[in-house]
Order: sequence, then C-alpha cells, then structure tokens
Amino acid sequence: MSKDLRPSAEARTASVVNLAQTLIRCPSRAGIDGYGPVLGVLEDWLAEHGLSHRRLHDAAGSVVGLLVEIPGGHPGPWWTLDACVDTAPYGDEAAWSFPPTSGDIVDGWLLGRGAADSKLAAALFCHIAADLAPRATSLRGGLAVLLDVDEHTGGFGGALAYLADPRAVRPAGVLIGYPGLDEVVVGGRGLWRASITVHAPSGHSGSSKTVVGAISRAAHLVRLLHSAELPGVDGDSGFPLPPKLSVTAFHGGQGFSVTPDRADLNIDVRTTPGFDAADAETLVRKAVAALDAELPAPVSTEVTPVASWPPFRLSPIQQPAAALLNAAAEAGLTVRAKTAGPSNIGNLLAGEGIPATAGFGVPYEGLHGIDERARLADLPTVYAVYQHAVLSLLDG
Repeated sequence: MSKDLRPSAEARTASVVNLAQTLIRCPSRAGIDGYGPVLGVLEDWLAEHGLSHRRLHDAAGSVVGLLVEIPGGHPGPWWTLDACVDTAPYGDEAAWSFPPTSGDIVDGWLLGRGAADSKLAAALFCHIAADLAPRATSLRGGLAVLLDVDEHTGGFGGALAYLADPRAVRPAGVLIGYPGLDEVVVGGRGLWRASITVHAPSGHSGSSKTVVGAISRAAHLVRLLHSAELPGVDGDSGFPLPPKLSVTAFHGGQGFSVTPDRADLNIDVRTTPGFDAADAETLVRKAVAALDAELPAPVSTEVTPVASWPPFRLSPIQQPAAALLNAAAEAGLTVRAKTAGPSNIGNLLAGEGIPATAGFGVPYEGLHGIDERARLADLPTVYAVYQHAVLSLLDG
C-alpha cells in the first residue's frame, strides 16, 4: 500500500502562512516599489514545487504578473484563481502599531500590508495548484493561477496581459481572492471616469478688474455635479445598489497673487444596469454645458473619458459563484451572495464576457488602511472551500 505523501492540513496551513509572511516582508506598493522581488519570491516557490509558470508582460515589456497553468487530462473548460501581490501604499507609517512589512503573527493575526489584500490569497492559491498538479490527469479542462501586479494602480496590467496572451486558454470563469468570510462577492457596480479641464482668463488677484478664475468656475461645476439627480435602485433589473458620482481630484492654481487660468478635476461615476456609462457621460456633459452657459469663458470646458467598465452580477446558480457558495455551505459556513459598491477586476472580466467572483477569504481588518491584518484561524476552512470549489469545477 503506497503512503500518502500529501501534507497534513496543519503542515499545509503552516506552509501557506510561511509563504505569505515572506511576501508581506517584500514591499510591493503599487507605483512605488519594483515588482521584481515579490514576483521572484513566488517564482522560487513555484520552481521548488515543480509548478510550471511564466511571466506576463504588458505592451511596454514590463513584468505584470506570473501565470501557472495546470492542464487536465480530459477536455473541458478552464478556470482561474487570481490574487494580486502588489499592495496599496502604507499611508502614515507612524500611525501603524507595527511595521507595514511585519509579517509577524500576533494573537492569531497575520500582520502587514497585503495580509488581507491579497498576499495570503496568493499563497493559498499557489498551494492549491501544488496539491492539484499530481492528480491533473483525472481532471477536466484546466486550472490557471494568475498572480498579478499593477492591480492597485487601477491599471490591472496583469489581468489585461493574461487576457491578451495568445498562449493562455481563455477561462470560463475566475475566482478572485479578495478577503471576507461572510460573503461571496458575485457582482459590483461599474464605473465611468473622466478628467475635466476648466479654463478661464488669468489675472492678478489684486487687480481692480473682477475675473472669474478657473478655480471658481471648477467649484461651480462641482456644485452642479453634486446637485445632478441620479436614479435610485432599479427594481426592474434586480441590481441592489444605486449609481454614485464623486469628484475625486481637484487641482489648480499656484501661489497667492495669480488667478489661475486652468483647473483640473477627476470624476468617478459608479454605474449600474439602469444607469450605464452613456448615462454617466450624458449627465457630466450636461453639467459642463450648464457651467459654460452660466459662467462663460474664452475656452470651453473639456471632458476626457479615461475608463469605463460595466457593472456585473452573477446569479447564485451561475458558475463559478455556485461552486464557491456550495463549497462554503458544505463547510458549514453561512455566507451570502453580495454585490459590492467598489469596482474590481470582476468588472474588467465582465467587459470580456468572463464571469467572476470577487471575494471570499479570511476575516480581516485595516484593508488599505493602517494596521492591516488577516485572521488565520479560518484559513484551513477557506483553503478547503476553495479546493472543493475548484475540484467541482474541474469535475474531479
């Protein structure tokens, strides 16, 4: 009788945590730190465990992720586990009660930036791949593990490079490893984003001639935008959240004595099936037209759209949501299907016609804030849920 060489649940959990600690101790703040070191940690681990992998590059040739591919022995759809290994910035490090790159375990919590979002999930998905690889011939389709960077910039370069890679099999669905034990995120609002440039004549702030400067005009535009009427929740579509408009950046002027001739704003509109990107653009351009009519300037206000993603929402019986919800229920967890307010990679995938879940994992605190941490007590259960879900998708 052959001996089962697979690791025990305790040994596997310890190995997942050890890899996550190493990743946390390797700074990978989006747009600040280089990604080579953190991806190197993963490459070493994958090579040590015999998992074939390759780097993904963006159009400029920069490395934006790693891709692990495990083909099954029988025809079928491919599924993808995705976790980012870049992180949000640290913010005010003096406000943290431990170093952002701690990686220590205190009272059952894994400490440090990326513990929640999403280095622990990346470590977990690597171990699931290592567990499944020896029995891949019995599976249908295949499993890909995407370990991406350029996620917290909002550029999603890793996911885009994966979708553009002609060698990669297009997935039937994606499970994204954002944290949270009580919910499986099956949807999210979309977005429409634009930069707006407001013009005005420049002048001396002490001049006897009154000049309505660009900042004053831009402030009036903000008031127009905030007073614009947005629809509520659309009962017909069943989408549970309303649209939302936010002014997220405002830049203009310099010093004290000059009335500036330009101000720049960023506008973020979260969209729904009943209020889509076209509706968002119409609303913003209507406010801009009102500004130019009420406070004329020599140059018209410019609106430059910069991003647009659709909202998405899976039904609880649609894959891969059904597999994850069923696996969680079989593990004794009470979870609910949630549509999230923030947008995520699931929106990008929805635009490509690929269904995705965007969150199920360990409990957490401080995500994107100070003292980020992840609770480890539930890690074995989360591991078992994802493994069960993946096996059910691969018909194993």
